[in-house]
Amino acid sequence: MNISQDEFIEWRPLLFSIGYRILGSVTYIEDFVHETFLKMYDVEDQLVHNKKAYLCKMMTNRCLDYLKSAQHTKEQYMGPWNPEPILIEKLPADIVLEKEGLSIAYLRMMENLTPNERVVLVLRDVVGFSYSEIADIVDLKENNCRKIYSRAKYKIKEVENESLDYRQNQQIVDQFIGAIQHQNINQLLHLLSEDVTLYSDGGGEVRAALRPIIFNQNVAAFLKGILKNATDDFYYEIKSVNGQPGIISYMDQRLHSVVSFFIIDDIIQGIYITMNPKKLPNDSVQEKK
Repeated sequence: MNISQDEFIEWRPLLFSIGYRILGSVTYIEDFVHETFLKMYDVEDQLVHNKKAYLCKMMTNRCLDYLKSAQHTKEQYMGPWNPEPILIEKLPADIVLEKEGLSIAYLRMMENLTPNERVVLVLRDVVGFSYSEIADIVDLKENNCRKIYSRAKYKIKEVENESLDYRQNQQIVDQFIGAIQHQNINQLLHLLSEDVTLYSDGGGEVRAALRPIIFNQNVAAFLKGILKNATDDFYYEIKSVNGQPGIISYMDQRLHSVVSFFIIDDIIQGIYITMNPKKLPNDSVQEKK
């Protein structure tokens, strides 16, 4: 079956969006999208009644296969696992992702879902497919898909209260940075929820906390230690990370980490520090200006 250039341009962002939200990784998604379009050429015309749905089904199945094969790898992962961050302005112009369901907090919460729950949730909330269309894609009964969707929504209900007001969240991030720079522990504790959790993802590639850091006092002490160990050429920028303000830091003239936040009602509930070089955007590594 042939795919026109217009169809490729229209549906490529959709397939990328599906893959990224299901896997929380960019590394393999572009290849999966390319493979999906190539395989479509081998499909006989009479087997396809809806090209878009069929492409989504092929992409979904590719992601499900990867999830199953990657399960053991995830279990052996050293330390907390964070989704791979995306610097929005660094994406190709034709890859446009909605902010909803894109934050690091949301994607990390997706790890609590089974593969089928992830797929049904993404196809329903992101793609907007009906339950009958989803049932056809995942080869399940429509009623089962409704139950799976309901169960998935319940599991991620905490993150659905997340603030997505970019300007307001940037004010919180600015205050957070100021409190750390001036070592104002009281102000920092005021910004953090009592049971805030910090996830430091080094993946065994660089030094990082091997377990999540829980409670505001512990998180504050951990952050103070990071600043203490910073090199003289350390500097940072605030950029859009997965559609929300994040901190991009550099040390030794190299990209060192990407920090994202989970904010509800102006209070930081979660902090995600990604330092694993394999997860850092290669095209954002730069020399200090």
